[in-house]
Amino acid sequence: MQRRGAVRRVSFVLLAANVALFVAKGTVWWYTDSLAVGSEAVNSLADSVYSLIVLAGLYLTTQPPDFEHPHGHERIEPFVGLFVAVGVLGAGIAILWRATTEILAGPTGVTVGLPAVGVLLTTAGAKYGLYRYCLRVGEEHNSPAVVATALDNRNDILTAAAALVGVLGTAAGYPILDPLAAAVVSLGVLYTGYEIVRDNVDYLVGSAPPEELREEIHERALSHPEVHGAHDVVAHYVGPEVDVSLHIEVEGDMTLDEAHEIESEIVQRIRELPEVDDVFVHVDPRELGEWKSDHDPEKWTADGEE
Repeated sequence: MQRRGAVRRVSFVLLAANVALFVAKGTVWWYTDSLAVGSEAVNSLADSVYSLIVLAGLYLTTQPPDFEHPHGHERIEPFVGLFVAVGVLGAGIAILWRATTEILAGPTGVTVGLPAVGVLLTTAGAKYGLYRYCLRVGEEHNSPAVVATALDNRNDILTAAAALVGVLGTAAGYPILDPLAAAVVSLGVLYTGYEIVRDNVDYLVGSAPPEELREEIHERALSHPEVHGAHDVVAHYVGPEVDVSLHIEVEGDMTLDEAHEIESEIVQRIRELPEVDDVFVHVDPRELGEWKSDHDPEKWTADGEE
């Protein structure tokens, strides 16, 4: 419930902020006819449109589990993240195309004034606040879509800075700074789009989580005093969450009730990790000799494969 409220709140904040920035930039554009501010107004309009789609997507991902989706709807989130990536890559390509065209044709310059400078500085400040807010919520609640949105807001800081460089450069008599700054920023935007695609594709194809998380899973299994070993630890992404399976070694003369109690405790300890969803533990008698030492590189292999 806490995750659902936090993620949905991010969506509403983003939509409200982007609409407000579009109105502010559009008003300044109308009065100053500044090309840089006009481009930023169009950027904020696009942000407002995709914020609506992200809002709908995150609403779906935070629905509670039902009969058809017993594990919830979080697996939709990587698709929302990929949608954001498409918007980021499109913005990067558009900025690069516009900058290249202006460099080849010769910059026409923009109108400078305090309103133009003010709205661009306000945009940079607002986008930085949104970036920090979305990044914190996305990492705290393990939401790839919100993290992707944070990176997109980081891009908007760069585009606002580039527009400001263009405005001030033209005022100083160097209009070429406008397209040059935009070209540099476009490369950063494109790289961010690549980062978002890479991370969300990992969630979709079931990649392994970071080594640190797998080591923590192994250590939590071994932390129980009745567990003498753990092997065949397999952890992989299912959407933005991690499913875990492993074998633990216990004394073979234990009763079924005792072994079940140990298995339940191990499941609970691993499930306390915020990234983990489901945990499957298989209990083996230690006398079978399947245990692998902590330093054995095979301890992370699946099904005993090297």
